[in-house]
Amino acid sequence: EDSMNVVRTRIVSTVSLFSFALLLGGSLADAEVPPAGYGQAGGEFDITLSRVPVKDRVAAKALQPSVQPTPEILAEGKAIFLGRGTCFQCHGNEGKGDGGAAKILPIMPRDFTNPKFNKVRTPGEMMWVLKNGSLGQTGQIPGTGMLPVVGQFLSEEDGWKVLLYERSLGEAK
Repeated sequence: EDSMNVVRTRIVSTVSLFSFALLLGGSLADAEVPPAGYGQAGGEFDITLSRVPVKDRVAAKALQPSVQPTPEILAEGKAIFLGRGTCFQCHGNEGKGDGGAAKILPIMPRDFTNPKFNKVRTPGEMMWVLKNGSLGQTGQIPGTGMLPVVGQFLSEEDGWKVLLYERSLGEAK
């Protein structure tokens, strides 16, 4: 328990420091005009723009979850989201992109309760972000400073569970 708290604290600190560095010296701050979609209503970046680079996009979109979104899997995903995954720090307890750390990020984290998000982003693209982070790799949009989590402190199976839970937040109830 204590070792997990230390890991969680280190991750949050690293994300916070990286995000602060982006705010101070990131390319967005140097741009005369922010990229298209920046600062939309609610602060969320244009959801139609993928965070996956073009060269990786076809493969990412083809990735399929290794588990199905059963109630048990979604409950496990929620526990990871709210616990050791530390997703809630940026995305908030309800997945709206309003977590405590969101205030210091260069752009708002994804609002997973937005039903439109599931229509334009695939589970495979979300897994790509979990594996590679959101560091502005496309050159099209700035990153949030999210570091890779799958392969670092979450298994790929846990990554699928958490992203299936995140996607469930935007489904019509």
